[in-house]
Amino acid sequence: MRRPRWIGALVLSLAVAGGFAALGQWQLERAVSTGTVVNSDTETVRPLHEVSQPQQPVLGTEAAQRVEVTGHYVPSGFDILGKRLNDGTSGYWVIGQFAVDSPADTYLAVALGFTTDPALATSTAQGLRSAGSTASETLTGRYLPTEGPVVTDAQKPLIGVTALDGGPLGTTMSVSAFVNQWAEFDASADVYGGYVVSETPTAGTTAIASPMPDQSVQLNWLNIFYAAEWVVFAGFAVYFWYRLVRDAWEREQEEAAEAAGNAPDARVG
Repeated sequence: MRRPRWIGALVLSLAVAGGFAALGQWQLERAVSTGTVVNSDTETVRPLHEVSQPQQPVLGTEAAQRVEVTGHYVPSGFDILGKRLNDGTSGYWVIGQFAVDSPADTYLAVALGFTTDPALATSTAQGLRSAGSTASETLTGRYLPTEGPVVTDAQKPLIGVTALDGGPLGTTMSVSAFVNQWAEFDASADVYGGYVVSETPTAGTTAIASPMPDQSVQLNWLNIFYAAEWVVFAGFAVYFWYRLVRDAWEREQEEAAEAAGNAPDARVG
């Protein structure tokens, strides 16, 4: 082991082991960082314009944040959605189009309330449309990312239930689909990339369940497994050097024994 070539091999194996250990440390940091809560202050109500901007996607630090925004509802924007779950119960959402005061000409999708009765959902949305109120108010709720549009919403309408515009009833809170349905929305208007679940349900409906996100830290066990693997590889690098040295030593011992056994006896003659 003290021979120069094996000392050099030891330095090389320690360098390899150090690289493996560094990779294990990186995997361990990843396991912790991916399990860290992205937004731990979701329950403090903040102005929507401070949380997100129109025409922008909802980031992880913005999702599930409680927000408030001032503006008014657009009468033609009230409608209903079907196949919505509320604490495990399937039913209908009453939804609306909210025109925010600042920035101007900007709209926001809002989920207003839940009911299991399709007739009640329809009558509530129709009543809100007929009221035609555009009074300014402050909306408070939880800001959530938009849902993707579903093609089957247009292909397989719910039996006996239609949207207020006479088309098939949608099932997803898709902002991209709403901008094509809202009568009061033109090419120059902006829209928020997410929607707000109102904390105060509209009359006749119940509040939509929108609990605070889970704040507990969940470790990524796959990354921890990878980190353990790199530690094993680091140990194997040093063990591999040891086995090479031992094999060389054993080979030399065998060669020396063979040479001693084949040498002529000095006492003969």
